[in-house]
Order: sequence, then structure tokens, then C-alpha cells
Amino acid sequence: MNVQLLYFNDCPSYQMAEKLLREVLSAEGRSDPIEMIEIKDEADVRRWKFIGSPTIRIDGIDPFDQGTSNIGMECRVFNTPDGLRGWPTKSMLVEALQGITR
Repeated sequence: MNVQLLYFNDCPSYQMAEKLLREVLSAEGRSDPIEMIEIKDEADVRRWKFIGSPTIRIDGIDPFDQGTSNIGMECRVFNTPDGLRGWPTKSMLVEALQGITR
């Protein structure tokens, strides 16, 4: 399984997303590495079709993209059961991993 986390340094939310993603992968018995991809400029935004930091892709799929996002260098928010947050919850990550790896 290929796991990528796309981010830019000025948006600190990616750090919590990375922490939770590592915890979920471990809890699911997975040892897949997380490829950290730093988005540095508009060329990277276009190249990666970056819709905000953090973006998590599993086997090339962003399970949290609802198809309404524009690409750009901005912090991303996730609609969680607890309201809008800068990262998905553990349960959202578990569901995403299980949905994609089936």
C-alpha cells in the first residue's frame, strides 16, 4: 500500500494528521511507510493537484476529497463528527484505510 501525506510547512495541521495516521497504521497492523511530500510552490500545487494541507492519499486515492475542492496552497479542513478540524479523526482514517484496502 502506498501512503502519501502532502503538506506545506506553514500549515501545522499536517503534524497531527501524520501522528494519527501513524497510530492508525500501527493499530491496523500495517508497517507501510508514509511518504511525506512537501509542497513548496505553485508548480508543486499543480504537479500534485494539491487541494490543501494535509492531503492524505492511499494508493493514489484521497478518501476525503468530495470532488468540490480547488487546488491551492491552503490549509485544509475536514468535516469530522466533532465539527471542522484541520485533520481527519482516527475513526475516519481507519474507515478510509479499510475501504481502500479491501
